[in-house]
Amino acid sequence: MNIQSITRRARGIAPALVLILIACDAANIIGPENQLEVGNVADTFQWQVTALDQVSQPLTYTWTTTGSVINVNQSSSSVGGGSATLSVVDASGSQVYLSSLVDDSGTFQTSQGAPGTWTITVTLSEVTGGLNFRLEKP
Repeated sequence: MNIQSITRRARGIAPALVLILIACDAANIIGPENQLEVGNVADTFQWQVTALDQVSQPLTYTWTTTGSVINVNQSSSSVGGGSATLSVVDASGSQVYLSSLVDDSGTFQTSQGAPGTWTITVTLSEVTGGLNFRLEKP
């Protein structure tokens, strides 16, 4: 077997390998059918998504608040599986809130934090159903 023969075989296999890699990496992410709504104004942040079908995706937002303790209202509607977490980090980099959006519904408060630009991270892992939450300065 010579180099030219090996090169020809490799060229023939390359497209198939690319297709296999693409298929293995095909994760469900939020699309237009999920009606993602984000409201992001000073002191109020709202997030809602519907009709998720085994969606796995991290989403990160920055949000400005003048408050040091924030009310968090969260709920899930007909979640049929998966996990979703909400993490909130204050302007000094301290995590002030961490909760499951699937298991925990209700109104909660963050820990005391530094006002300014906060980071909100939603991490979805194979979630099916709908989720929403709201952060608001009291």
